Parts: sequence; C-alpha cells; structure tokens
Amino acid sequence: MAPKTISEINERISDGSACVLTAEEMTEYVRENGAGKAAHEVDVVTTGTFGAMCSSGAFLNFGHSDPPIRMQRVYLNNVEAYSGIAAVDAYLGATQPSTSDESYGGGHVIEDLIAGKSIDVHAESSGTDCYPRKMLDTTITIDDLNQTMMVNPRNAYQRYAAAANSTKRTIYTYLGTILPRFGNVAYSGAGVLSPISNDPEFRTIGTGTPIFLGGAKGYVIGSGTQHDPDNRFGTLMTCGDLKDMDTKYIRGAAFHKYGISMYVGIGVPIPILNEDIAAAAGVSDAELVTSIYDYGIPRRDRPVIRDVTYEELKSGTIDIDGKEVRTAPLSSFHTARMIADELKNWITAGKFLMSSPSGQIQAHGTAKPMREIHEQPLVRDVMSGRINTIGIDIDIKHIAELITEGNFNHLPVVSDDGTLIGIVTSWDISKAVAHGETGGVKSSMTTNVITSTPDELVEIAVRKMERHKISALPVIDDNQKVIGMVTSGDLSKLLVRR
Repeated sequence: MAPKTISEINERISDGSACVLTAEEMTEYVRENGAGKAAHEVDVVTTGTFGAMCSSGAFLNFGHSDPPIRMQRVYLNNVEAYSGIAAVDAYLGATQPSTSDESYGGGHVIEDLIAGKSIDVHAESSGTDCYPRKMLDTTITIDDLNQTMMVNPRNAYQRYAAAANSTKRTIYTYLGTILPRFGNVAYSGAGVLSPISNDPEFRTIGTGTPIFLGGAKGYVIGSGTQHDPDNRFGTLMTCGDLKDMDTKYIRGAAFHKYGISMYVGIGVPIPILNEDIAAAAGVSDAELVTSIYDYGIPRRDRPVIRDVTYEELKSGTIDIDGKEVRTAPLSSFHTARMIADELKNWITAGKFLMSSPSGQIQAHGTAKPMREIHEQPLVRDVMSGRINTIGIDIDIKHIAELITEGNFNHLPVVSDDGTLIGIVTSWDISKAVAHGETGGVKSSMTTNVITSTPDELVEIAVRKMERHKISALPVIDDNQKVIGMVTSGDLSKLLVRR
C-alpha cells in the first residue's frame, strides 16, 4: 500500500470521511486486523494525558501603567513571577509558591486566570527616568492582559519512573506520598494513551505539530528539557493561549510536604501515514514497561526494584519480593481518555487539521546529569565514631552522670543485640531530674528516632535536622546498629573547612 500524505488525510477530515480512533481503540483495531489494514483504514489516532507537569508556566503582558513602571519584582496573589524580561512582561512558573500560603502557587494562579477570577498584582521597582513609578498595586482578570501565552518547557513524558520505598519512614515526593516498607507504589502517565508512547520515533510529532493543550489548540515547540529518548524518557515543549483554555484541563495542585505543581491536559494527534506508524500507535499497556525505583534512597542513581508494565500498574496491585503491594496513579486516566475523545471529536467535526512538522525532534540521545566540580560530602565524612550507647534498663541518675562526665548531649538507646530502639538527650534528662524521676530511661526517651546512614548526603542530613527541629542524628548500618553520630556542630565544622 502506498503511504498516505497529510494532504490526503486533511481532505478526508474536511469532507467528513476520515476514520479517527483513540489510541485505546487503535490498540484493539491492530490486535484484531493487523497494522497493514489499520494503515489503510485509519487516518488519525488521538492520544491524551493528564498529570502533574511541574515544568510549566505562562508569559504574561500587563500593559503599561501611568506613570510607567519597570517591574523588577511582581507578585500575583502573593506568588512571584520572573520579571527580568522587559518592563511589563513576566513569566509565572507553575511551581512558584505563594509567600503567604504554602498550599497555593503559580499553578493555582494560572488556573484562577483561566477561570476568569480577579488576581491581585503587586509590583516594585527602583525607578528610572523612563519608568519613574516605584510601586504598583492593582487587580486584574485575564481579559485585562494583552498576552497570556502558556509556554511549558517539559510536558508529556514518554513514561515516568514508578516510586516505592524500602525504608522505615514515609517520604514525600513529586509522585505523592510513598509509604514505608513497600506500603505502596506510585506511578504516573497514561500508558496506552500517552502521546509519545504512540510515536516513540517522533515520525509525526515535531516542531509545529498542532495539539490539544489545556482544552485549547496548542503547538509543539520542540523537544522538551531533559529529553532522553534513548531511555524512553522523551519530552515535549509546548505552547498555547490561556485565554482559550478550560480549567477542566489545567489545575493547580499542592503535594503534601513536597510543593506546588500544575496538572496539564495534553492530546497529540498521530496521522497514520504508513504501516510502521500504525504498528507503533497500536501499542498496548502490556507492552509499555517502566521501572520501579527505591525513592527511600535519596541519590540520583537510586536502585531499580523491578520492571513493570502499565497493565500491571493499572491492575491495582503488583508483586514485590512476594509481597502484594497496592499501586496508585498520580495522573488521571479518566481525564486522559476525555482528552483523546474530545480531540477525536474536534477532528471528526473538521475543526482540527493535521500538519507536517516544520522540524524533527531527536529520536535518539540522552540527558546529561549536572556537571559538579566538587564532590558532595557524605555523612561518613563528618560523623563522629566516638559514641556512647545505653540500654533500656539504665536509670536516669546514671544517665545524668554519663552526660556530665562524657560531655554527651545525645545518647542512643539500644536493645541487647545493639539495635537502635530510642534516643535520649540532655534536655530529656534535665526535665526528668527536675520532675524527680529516678526510674529507667523508657519514660524519657524518644522512640521514633530520626536517623542517617553513612552513605547519605550531608545535605539530606541537614534537611532532616531542619525539618524535625533536632540537632543530631544517630548513624546506623543496614542492621539498625548504631555506628556513629552526626550533629549540627559536625556540620558547622564542615562548612568552615569548605
């Protein structure tokens, strides 16, 4: 069969004879009829995805005030936008947090603008001859802005790593809350509906490709940042006008103990020009594989627990070392399906035509890690091996003597086999003595101990101390045995040395 052309497909769209299927429907069609027949019969396959896409934002133009101001700092509902562009232009990033509300940020401002809500604007400037005004406070809606162009540096990941947690503590990530001891697996992505999964070689998706973006017509600008097609982590850079968008498909979000993000709805049409493209668009969830990583290990090279298909993830449970573990999506497959259906309706109604890319997106290549000229120090580099531990039966008077004689402020409490079971501080003992307590340490110790490991980055240890408002961390090995202690004093010495 001779390959079809974009022009031929557009003629069929215009006269109402085009065969348009969603990616789910295409999977079934190819399974039943083969890629050859699909290439002959099907003209366009529509895709969809709706998930948290942090690397998103919008360029806004406010127009000039009277007298004019050169906005050096500008806040929208107390969320700062980057204004180092021009006098009254700014870029509002989706993840920028509010200065007054940790559950609100740039993604929410963008959603509120699309919804037509009023936005408080505060701008500051040092003042110049051209722009004498030094401060401005006003209220705007989206209709008051000249341009409202969403420009998203990284959208529509080809796939996402799934997250699990082997440690004893709950962790909070961009994939949501990950429970300890493999309590859950969090994942994202639309699987069979995912745009790039249906065109992994970027045969039809490229610069200038028209797309569904936030409920409006948008475009692919090119490959997204961190584009890594060799590892199946391709990305897209996209743009579209906020004034045409719908809050069904653009939603601000706040992740507990992680930060602000924004849910973005994207659908990319795949013109079926030949059998190879038809075969790629017939992919199934059983063929789409990603990896589950141990997010409890805070390193770039965190270990892979196992590979898994999207079919397994969507089933609701998977097996990890013989344990049945619940899976939960961060993205919405229901909304992804709505996007694919809506884009299908646009095309079927003749409102949306195909276009050949004006530039190709690289189908091969990898994303490099950041170049660092200084090695990051590990806890093992700063921890003290000089440490006293105590048993649970030791009395408070004896502990007070140990602290006084040994100049210790923190004493780990261990079981008979040396396993960490608690910690007691000089402050705990001072309170106990002041209250006249004379028994064992059990009533005074903390059992929920925040710990570190020798291979943990010092930066992570510092964050733990700040988050939990503590001044020391017992350092433990793989068997929960105490092998050292790292204190805020140790970290201060490291900073002085550097």
